[in-house]
Amino acid sequence: QVQLVESGGDLVQPGGSLRLSCAASGIIFSIYDMGWYRQAPGKQRELVAQITSVGSTRYADSVKGRFTISRDNAKKTMYLQMNSLRPEDTAVYYCKLFNPSSWGQGTQVTVSS
Repeated sequence: QVQLVESGGDLVQPGGSLRLSCAASGIIFSIYDMGWYRQAPGKQRELVAQITSVGSTRYADSVKGRFTISRDNAKKTMYLQMNSLRPEDTAVYYCKLFNPSSWGQGTQVTVSS
């Protein structure tokens, strides 16, 4: 049974930083592509960043240069380092496993002064 558990969401001021974590269990973590999505109120869930099993990454244009996705296969954990946060980054952030598809429960990030 795949389980993905996100953590690290918080209230932060504009310009601040947060690091999200996604801890996986029940899978051979290292062989799967993973990603971070987010969903703001009233909006569709959108891809923020993804990382392949070999560490290739890609980002949504809105977060390029500010967010960094990474993974630690030994710890079965994926990360999202978010810098220079903006109010428009406010959303619930979800961890996703690709093929087979599985989602975490989400963690709230709020960027506000």
